[in-house]
Amino acid sequence: MGLLEVKNLTKAFGGLLAVNDVSFHVEEGEIVGLIGPNGSGKTTTFNCINQFFPVTSGDILFKGKSIIGLKTHKICHLGIGRTFQVVKPLARMTVLENVTASAFCRVNTIKEAKDEALRVLEFCNLADQNDKLAKSLPIAGRKRLEIARSLATKPNLLLLDEVAAGLNPGELDEAIDLIKKIRDNGISILIVEHIMKVIMTISDRIHAINFGQTIAEGIPQEVANNQAVIEAYLGEQHAQG
Repeated sequence: MGLLEVKNLTKAFGGLLAVNDVSFHVEEGEIVGLIGPNGSGKTTTFNCINQFFPVTSGDILFKGKSIIGLKTHKICHLGIGRTFQVVKPLARMTVLENVTASAFCRVNTIKEAKDEALRVLEFCNLADQNDKLAKSLPIAGRKRLEIARSLATKPNLLLLDEVAAGLNPGELDEAIDLIKKIRDNGISILIVEHIMKVIMTISDRIHAINFGQTIAEGIPQEVANNQAVIEAYLGEQHAQG
């Protein structure tokens, strides 16, 4: 039994099937990559797992129990953390205040929340930015802050949505190191990412979708060499050439 099990997940918006009968799982201690071209249904899948979107059909199990129909904050309390593709920190609050607010998911006092926030910021190499306003951080800092806010909720499973987008090569290496460090600290990861250097470096397995449907699944090299995946990213003409 996986930590997370997505079974025959379907999400329709009117007549559009954004996710169509997709199934995959994440084991404890794993990093699983979810890839596909723009519009393939990756973030919609995340939104279904968090129940931002109600599921049309199928089931999602976390620790063996269905989470369909639960409120989003309840799913967070169960142990599923989440970052967002478009980072939106509490702009007029400091970095420390942002993470302290998230820590209240697990603790009840300001001291406990602040202590947890300080620990997480140190872990994410943001301790020297504590007193800066969140809106003043460059993109790499805001991405790390997004991760820190999620970690402060003490997840068992972390959903990372394009945390490497917009980063330069040096920042990409730092992001890869941080993601590996998160897993090494006992947190399983499901990651959506377009940057192949990241997804191929960190993933134990990869699940590829296109037009809302599964097209490949396996270890990174198997998926990278899969004809359907190559066609989805480059087009049939390039794949055959």
